[in-house]
Amino acid sequence: MENSVTQDGIATVLSNQSLDSSSVRPEIVVQVVDLKPVGNRYTFNANDGNMKMKAMLPATLTCEIISGKIQNLGLVRLLDYTVNDIPGKSEEKYMLITKCEAVASALDSEIKAEIKASTGITLKPKQEFVAKSASQIINEQRGNAAPAARMAMTRRVHPLVSLNPYQGSWTIRVRVTNKGVMRTYNNARGEGCVFNVELTDEEGTQIQATMFNAAARKFYDRFEMGKVYYISRGSLKLANKQFKTVQNDYEMTLNENSEVEEASNEEMFTPEIKFNFVPIDELGTYVNQKDLIDVIGVVQCVSPTMSIRRKNDNEMIPKRDITLADESKNTVVVSLWNDLATGIGQELLDMADNHPVIAIKSLKVGDFQGVSLSTISRSNVVINPDSPEAKKLKSWYDAEGKETSMSAIGSGMSSSANNGSRSMYSDRVFLSHITSNPSLGEEKPVFFSIRAYISFIKPDQTMWYRACKTCNKKVTEAMDSGYWCEGCQKKDQECSLRYIMAVKVSDSTGETWFSAFNDEAEKIIGCTADELNNLKSEEGEVNEFQTKLKETTWSSHLFRISVSQQEYNSEKRQRITVRGVSPIDFAAETRLLLQDISKKKTSQ
Repeated sequence: MENSVTQDGIATVLSNQSLDSSSVRPEIVVQVVDLKPVGNRYTFNANDGNMKMKAMLPATLTCEIISGKIQNLGLVRLLDYTVNDIPGKSEEKYMLITKCEAVASALDSEIKAEIKASTGITLKPKQEFVAKSASQIINEQRGNAAPAARMAMTRRVHPLVSLNPYQGSWTIRVRVTNKGVMRTYNNARGEGCVFNVELTDEEGTQIQATMFNAAARKFYDRFEMGKVYYISRGSLKLANKQFKTVQNDYEMTLNENSEVEEASNEEMFTPEIKFNFVPIDELGTYVNQKDLIDVIGVVQCVSPTMSIRRKNDNEMIPKRDITLADESKNTVVVSLWNDLATGIGQELLDMADNHPVIAIKSLKVGDFQGVSLSTISRSNVVINPDSPEAKKLKSWYDAEGKETSMSAIGSGMSSSANNGSRSMYSDRVFLSHITSNPSLGEEKPVFFSIRAYISFIKPDQTMWYRACKTCNKKVTEAMDSGYWCEGCQKKDQECSLRYIMAVKVSDSTGETWFSAFNDEAEKIIGCTADELNNLKSEEGEVNEFQTKLKETTWSSHLFRISVSQQEYNSEKRQRITVRGVSPIDFAAETRLLLQDISKKKTSQ
């Protein structure tokens, strides 16, 4: 039997679009015409020789296109799809394809009705079959199925990737992979309650579903962690990027009329875990952001379990740190908490000598020791995953990685503190952003990161103060001898000098003065205040003190700064204080510039 595209296949699809959701959609073969990317998906015109119809492929098939299995002017068999109206053009339709397979590579030209018979590409039918109606097929399937499975066949389950706000009725089968707590709120409309769940289907696609007030009270007890449900009669809208916790363009809302039915044991499934890995050397841009990231790495070392007291309720919770490395030759510390620390963490400790590869989904990026990762309640750890990324990483480590010198990703960034410290690659601005906004920091200090040069240090300023060696507070000379510390309430024969100085900094947009204290000033000057004082006291033709300050100028640094308002002579002025200083990491700076260029291209 000779076949090319299915004759009048598009017309058949349009004539069957009124079928209910339980009906079987006819499988048709069409030619891919005008294949092009739109966002993270691809669109094309489905051509049967007589008619064309707009169609969209799911993001899961992008790899098929990149690999060349699905080609422009090639043939594909559509196995599962839905037909929807184009918003604002009710007379036009498009197909949202959820499952298809390539059957032929690109033809020489577009198939047209008048030449279809002579140029069609022959392909063997999948199997010999007798034409049957949709109802006959359904009835046969129901008759052969177990009683519990027959009920599932009365509905057509849609994968999450196929859902959109313009779609009509749908039913999804999903597992609850995270359940939030019931929260109350009070706004202009009055008081209310809300909670949300994260749902994952069999293909690993996730979506967040939110319920308010009556719906929240109705479904809160019904949804249980880990159970599988059939859900229908919900609504979708574009996800609010500020609050979304899963990778999906849409978010779901369930109301009182939505249907939630627990699946039977025969209908249970384990979701496929999908990862979107971030290389370790690119983690700096995610520090203290709301985005959760996935990471893959080779286990370098595993710590014993430790107990940490939680601040809000003083409860002791288990924690375990593991160090991961990847092909960027960087390492990062991942903190496993609660059951992950005692369960998988112990398993990793037992096999640490073999340096397994692990993939972790949904990690929070913090700024402890510059950059650190931490698991949360929805995090998932997979040991030695069967994936191309894991195999490639393991091959690299066995061949050269184990002998390579690694560096911690956080070594070039500021450490965590209570002064607004974050990665040197977050909140990056130019000096003009601060100097042109004199009202910055009026209500509370604001924090930024800046790359700039030290352009001038006044040599005759008061650059340090006498400090107590115990508490670092300022001391005064005692009546007889030594120094008195008011903080420690004691006298000591010796004291230390600590920096308190002003430095002028410059970048391509302007210049201004920074206030720098001891630890930060030591990194700028390159020596302690006591050492610089000794240079100042030396006599001779060459003034080592002046030379040291001259060497410091026009050196480039990364600064973490705070901007606040200070009143002086009844006039408010900006006070810019250095909170952290790091040397330039030129590789990281290049990545930051490339990201900025990419963002600007996207916005255009």
